[in-house]
Amino acid sequence: MREYLLTLCITAAVTYLLTGPVRKFAIVAGAMPEIRARDVHREPTPRLGGIAMFFGLCTGLLVADHLTNLNQVFETSNEPRALLSGAALIWLIGVLDDKFDIDALIKLGAQMIAAGVMVMQGLTILWLPIPGVGTVALTQWQGTLLTVALVVITINAVNFVDGLDGLAAGMVCIASAAFFMYAYRIWYSYGIEAAAPATLFAAILMGMCLGFLPHNMHPARIFMGDSGSMLIGLVLAAGAISVTGQVDPDVMNLFSGSERNTVHQTVPVYIPLLLPLTIIAIPAADLILAIVRRTWRGQSPFAADRGHLHHRLLEIGHSHSRSVLIMYFWSALIAFGALTYSVNSASMWIVLGVVILSAIGLVLLLLPRFTPRAPRWAEAFVPPRYRRRKVLPETAAPETAAAVVAEGNGPAEEEPAEESAEPRTPVAVGVSGVNGATAVGPRSRPAPRTTR
Repeated sequence: MREYLLTLCITAAVTYLLTGPVRKFAIVAGAMPEIRARDVHREPTPRLGGIAMFFGLCTGLLVADHLTNLNQVFETSNEPRALLSGAALIWLIGVLDDKFDIDALIKLGAQMIAAGVMVMQGLTILWLPIPGVGTVALTQWQGTLLTVALVVITINAVNFVDGLDGLAAGMVCIASAAFFMYAYRIWYSYGIEAAAPATLFAAILMGMCLGFLPHNMHPARIFMGDSGSMLIGLVLAAGAISVTGQVDPDVMNLFSGSERNTVHQTVPVYIPLLLPLTIIAIPAADLILAIVRRTWRGQSPFAADRGHLHHRLLEIGHSHSRSVLIMYFWSALIAFGALTYSVNSASMWIVLGVVILSAIGLVLLLLPRFTPRAPRWAEAFVPPRYRRRKVLPETAAPETAAAVVAEGNGPAEEEPAEESAEPRTPVAVGVSGVNGATAVGPRSRPAPRTTR
């Protein structure tokens, strides 16, 4: 455990320290696209944060290779090299997309090629534990197709959810933490060395996300871009593939005793089928809804819009930070709920706890719909959002209305004006005063002197 934690901390430190220089490089390189209609941020923000995350991944693998116990992972398995090969390819495509905006079909093809590279080096699904059937060995083509499908789905699910500051990195960090605990339990409790690569991948992935999050929290100073979102999606999929298709369930010696006991004991065997889905449950749901929504409108499934789950949270009335925290909550509930159930599937307290937390999550989700208003006599003791709005006379001056809003009492109690349907005006890169754009933008010059 100490070596895993050391690898995690070094990965996080390298990612954190490199993100600042990478931000300056992104500004100089012009990787600051204009504001699009679907974007939430208001100022041009540099991308290419995936560069720091990739070097964090390389550093984590290098450090693990020189540690006493983790070195055995590299000696007995080729999976770390397979991961590095696929990650390098998908990262390179992501960097080019952040700079030159590559077509979606080209990126999809690159994702398949990266998955194929990992399959060729041994990181593939060899068998599946199926309830009621047992362990089913897969043919080479079946394992390859299933591996490529899982990699592509995971990469695009993470890419789709990367729409708010700190959202994708935080959700993947939560998922990798749950996955690390599950894989470490298989490796340590059951003594299965085949689970060690997945445990290492999860620890490194946590370090990549934790090191990048301080720079990416709202208001973000840099975005990970496709070079980062596709990279962490591939690492997440690699860990799921490793522990699902490489660990033989028969090694656990769980198939013994009565039929009822066997059902309870084999829950850890079937959890690998569910855990990779639960850790990307929210991104996968967003992906499916986006495809259905766009196809229903006659658009391409790759066409961008503002209908993602995080966009809907903002439309309901949540703030940027609260929307991110709500998405964190649901990700943690699903991932750690599945993890806890795998440890003790016979306990009803676990199911009851998940139900109670789900109810709390629904209340938090719908909170803006039911914002209470304090009575007049208590308005001085509550935050401004709970106070009743003052009604201003129609002849009130604009300065008076602005003063009332500044007091926190909100605008006049009238029907809010509908937002303009016109697309948002793009903000050109290099405009003074926007997230470091002054480093490459035109500087203001003093007015020339006039001689008399």
